[in-house]
Amino acid sequence: MKKSLLAILSLVTAVSIAGCGAAEQTTSTPQSGGDAKPKVYTTIYPLEYVAKRIGGEHVEVTNMIPLGVEPHDYEPTAKDMVALANADVFAYNGSGLELWVDKAVSNLDKNKTVIVNASEGLDLLKASEDEHEHEGEAATEEHAKEEHDHDHGEFDPHVWLDPMKLKAQAEKVKNTLAQKDQAHAADFEKNFAQLAADLDKLDQDFNTMVSAAPKKEFMTSHSAFSYLAKRYGLEQVAISGLNPADEPSPGELKSLVEHVKEHNISYVMFETLVSPKVAEVIAKEAGVKTATLNPLEGLTEDDVKAGRDYLSIMRDNMETLKVALN
Repeated sequence: MKKSLLAILSLVTAVSIAGCGAAEQTTSTPQSGGDAKPKVYTTIYPLEYVAKRIGGEHVEVTNMIPLGVEPHDYEPTAKDMVALANADVFAYNGSGLELWVDKAVSNLDKNKTVIVNASEGLDLLKASEDEHEHEGEAATEEHAKEEHDHDHGEFDPHVWLDPMKLKAQAEKVKNTLAQKDQAHAADFEKNFAQLAADLDKLDQDFNTMVSAAPKKEFMTSHSAFSYLAKRYGLEQVAISGLNPADEPSPGELKSLVEHVKEHNISYVMFETLVSPKVAEVIAKEAGVKTATLNPLEGLTEDDVKAGRDYLSIMRDNMETLKVALN
């Protein structure tokens, strides 16, 4: 992977050098008019969503990760990196989600592309606070090594599942768009205000639902929902860690089945974009049901066809949790 990424970055660097003079003359100052729309590139769906909501008709938004692809597994192609070199704004989640992004950013022309690390400055959860909390003593040294190999950094990157943290990320995007295209700054402010109101209402409804729920504990297939859990006073029991590719050992599976029974958990929830097999095994052994909880790491083609977006999927998640917590 490292060799292929270095080759890609060399190609991008060559393209950037070839166009450097023109870029410096045309893009070193904020856009103030004309027909050209700022090209915004994002790395995950939630950032694509806020960029489109805020930018509206004034921007062109491209999400680099294709539909149905798990962000933890994504590697950019040479074509992706060459396209990224033409971006006016590059917004990425950060906090360890995109393992390839640091080298990509280092090769972008900073006179052309404004770079937004959307989780920078946020109050982040450390991976150790929510990863592998429910692993039993049955974990083997080999399994521990596999988990280390899948480590995505010091922090949990799934900040967007707390609507208030997504609002903070959206404000960063809004400020950057206003910097890049001052002529439409008022529209960006207006669109952000509407988005913020929608996120505030979602947050309020989640609080109302959780306050009325008799249970506060839920089980998921991987540790993606810690920010949501912390925001609303819930406890997440994760089958695997921050990377859904991690799988529990047989001893851990037994411990998780016992936990479901002892804590009267009614549902084991699996996610879109990853296999439900482990969640289904635990649910079957414990005699409980399964349900889908969407971590919103990306949309599927079916989501797009059905017109689903961040708000509608988060409300579906809220209804799923309402059933599971009752």
